[in-house]
Amino acid sequence: MSGEMKTESKFEAEEMTQPRVVLPGSQSSNSARFVGIRNTLPSDVEMVAPFVDQLMRFISKFRVAEGDHFGIDLALREALVNAIVHGNQENSSKRVYVNCRCSADGEVSIAVEDEGNGFNHEAVPDPTSPDNRTLTHGRGIYLMRTLMDEVHFEQGGSVVCMRKRANAGSTATRKPQ
Repeated sequence: MSGEMKTESKFEAEEMTQPRVVLPGSQSSNSARFVGIRNTLPSDVEMVAPFVDQLMRFISKFRVAEGDHFGIDLALREALVNAIVHGNQENSSKRVYVNCRCSADGEVSIAVEDEGNGFNHEAVPDPTSPDNRTLTHGRGIYLMRTLMDEVHFEQGGSVVCMRKRANAGSTATRKPQ
């Protein structure tokens, strides 16, 4: 991790390395065991890269197929930057909340929540249309939807939930270290 990190963020990133094992009890009988991590980030774009690097090390303990690590990494970076820049308007008094779950079979679920007012995700222009191809912004949601298996928005757009299904074709995965 970068030596330039703020004390608060460094503490929170270190706390992230202490995952809590959560065993869903009231869910269906075929629920897989998972490890969940919750973290809070300041609205500082400089914190995105070290945080994502740390979280991807955690995720890689559950994902056997490393070919899709880039996609999860990029989708997560886009969600975090959107939350900081668009959701929280880079207001240093606001935070971004991240909840990540990795199941024993390799499924990854990530929720990113900002403290902004939300937005209408259906009104975001398609960056692949000819009129929008030359714009220097507006590709984040498109990338998240392309790289992850599921993406949906909650709480009026202030929460983005992303999921990457379990490792394809694997019945046995690495055990968390």
